[in-house]
Amino acid sequence: MVTLRNLALTMLAVAWIAPCIDQARGATPSADSLFSQSIVETLNREFSAPGVSFLLLDAHTGQLVASRWEHPEIPIPMGSLAKPFTALAYGEHHGYRFPTHTCHGTASGCWRPQGHGTLNLTSAITYSCNSYFRALAANLDREEVSATASRFGLESPDDGTSGPALAGLGGDWRTSPEHMAMAYVGLLRHRDDPTIAQILDGMAASARLGTAAEVDRALSFKYALAKTGTAPCTHSSHAPGDGFTLAMFPADAPRVVLLVRVHGVPGAEAAKTAGKMLRRIEN
Repeated sequence: MVTLRNLALTMLAVAWIAPCIDQARGATPSADSLFSQSIVETLNREFSAPGVSFLLLDAHTGQLVASRWEHPEIPIPMGSLAKPFTALAYGEHHGYRFPTHTCHGTASGCWRPQGHGTLNLTSAITYSCNSYFRALAANLDREEVSATASRFGLESPDDGTSGPALAGLGGDWRTSPEHMAMAYVGLLRHRDDPTIAQILDGMAASARLGTAAEVDRALSFKYALAKTGTAPCTHSSHAPGDGFTLAMFPADAPRVVLLVRVHGVPGAEAAKTAGKMLRRIEN
């Protein structure tokens, strides 16, 4: 049922995110003031392996700078890249008070068998803890998550989606790569929001020592913000899963948003490719 509140959120999303999505979709990949043509050509040449897809956006305008992704407008599962938006939905419906949670590993549904111990929101983002986000999603419904997703220009979870799928686990929440990249641009534009600040702190720690640690490991002078994800494979040559990394660089004042997918590997492995790409940009 459409409520005045949901209608207002939808109108806000159109005013806030949609123009930038249209700009990114309509842009021809080209160098702008941030990049020389040689850098764009380098990325396209050095990262042309069949299993690698990427989108590179200007973090300020959302304009597409370089791309190697077939049909980035088609929704696909993107795994834990959805977790920040699950957290925002939870905050909006629980007074922005986030729980402290103890992850017991396999016993509590986490990808790390031995668990992560006691976590808050920031550390849960750092280590992409499935147990923590299962706990958040258990206290949300599809409509609540959909309202937040729409505000950031993301597709809503499928009808009937509930539980862990509302945190991007499994394949029931699909969103297009171009929308996901722009949603993270939206996080940057509202980084003064206390909840978003916690998420970005978690992304900084993830790139430094968490699931995306290969990103900062590849860099020489500056650090990045990063989030990893692993999702069911959607390639014609099927693999158990695909790895995703969303990186924003440099961490203190991001100029670029890079979304990378690597076929047949987990997100932590995709972070290696993202780090190498940022290293070429850094140089």
